[in-house]
This record gives sequence, structure tokens and C-alpha cells, in this order.
Amino acid sequence: MSAIFARFMKDESGATAIEYGLIAALISVALITGATALGTKLNAQFNALSTKLNYTGS
Repeated sequence: MSAIFARFMKDESGATAIEYGLIAALISVALITGATALGTKLNAQFNALSTKLNYTGS
């Protein structure tokens, strides 16, 4: 029984999988944050361009 417990304590494959999962989650959060910021800026630019194109000049 103690041999099984000792082997379980030395097994680090689960910890490695969790670390990779955390890294993937952090990368996902960074990508989503960047895409949101870029989308907001692009929306503002397109709205400004639309306003200029719709200006009648009266």
C-alpha cells in the first residue's frame, strides 16, 4: 500500500497538465482582451469615417 502511495506522490503528469491548462487559459484571456480593445478602436474609426462620408457640408 505504501508503494502505491509513494508512486502516486512522485507522479507529476497531472500537475503538468494543470500547468498547461493554466497557460492556455492565460493566453486565451490575453487574446480576448486584445481582440476586444482592437474591436473597440476599429468601431470608433469606422464610425468616424461614416460620419465624414455622410456629412452633407451644409
